[in-house]
Amino acid sequence: MWQSPANVAAMSSSPEHAPVTLTLDRLHFDLTTLRLFEATAELGAVTKAAERIFLAPAAASRRIQEFEAQFGIPLFERLPHGMALTDAGRALLAHVRSMMHSVARMQDDATAFRQGNMGVVRLAACTSAVLQFLAQDIRLCQDQYPGIKIDLLEANSQGVVEAVTRGVADIGIYESTLGGTMLPTQAYREDRLVLAVPHGHPLAKKRRATLEDILPHEVIGLSEGAALSLSLGRLAAQSSQVLHMRIMVRSFHSMAAMIAQGIGIGLMPDKVADLLVGENRFKTVPVDGEWATRRFVLCHQPVHAMSGSGMAVAAMLAASAAKAAKPGKASRPVSQNAKPASAK
Repeated sequence: MWQSPANVAAMSSSPEHAPVTLTLDRLHFDLTTLRLFEATAELGAVTKAAERIFLAPAAASRRIQEFEAQFGIPLFERLPHGMALTDAGRALLAHVRSMMHSVARMQDDATAFRQGNMGVVRLAACTSAVLQFLAQDIRLCQDQYPGIKIDLLEANSQGVVEAVTRGVADIGIYESTLGGTMLPTQAYREDRLVLAVPHGHPLAKKRRATLEDILPHEVIGLSEGAALSLSLGRLAAQSSQVLHMRIMVRSFHSMAAMIAQGIGIGLMPDKVADLLVGENRFKTVPVDGEWATRRFVLCHQPVHAMSGSGMAVAAMLAASAAKAAKPGKASRPVSQNAKPASAK
């Protein structure tokens, strides 16, 4: 029996429902309801969600109301022109997405058993890793495991860790200055930052640049949550200087365009700068200091939550990292307890 939105909203304050303790035998919903809940949260309207998953609007509305009634709390706020998640709804959405991802992994594993080493692996990676290393590694993976499809999610380092933690991605690659995580991790790659400056800029004449050279100038930063911008901000604070970053962009391509127009200077990995400099669009200057060497970390979900395909890709990425490591700095196997080294 479904409850009206008004009744659902009153549940949390009703004496009759206040002491109710939810148990597993009280929860009865199927994957269609979970897909509907997720779609409604994304689209902001149950009618649009119903259209996406091919349900009648009335049936979809009834499912949402029954879903709320089972938990005894309103999961959506009914607005004049749509629906918005409540705080409780946002909390449950993370669980729903994790459950849907687990179902997808279950399907992948079943396919792998039926047809051999096949499946879908969701890989989240920061832009620097995508541009410098992942294209080659994904090509190697396709050659070694032609039945595995890799779904690549490009995000900043903070978004990568969140995606793997929430179960949206199986594997992640992020920049180590973000800090430690409870996920299994291992060293992946390193890169070196260079300073990109417009032609004619005072720093363009320098043979090498230091942090003290950079901070007095307008810096083009990457969007909020990017490890590079966060790290530069910390370095400025540690040296008791102000970081001038009036403009923030979402990609190195946009940063390069701003620098080429003389709007500011920017830091980017040397290999990315080589890709973007094009027809001498800007000048690059080597940067002094250990802080300009960045270390990337490979992380993945706990082994018990990984599909066979996911573990195969994680192992291949780890092997590629070990092969690329300099002599005497070979990477360790994927570990469930290892944490990334802090940037110096």
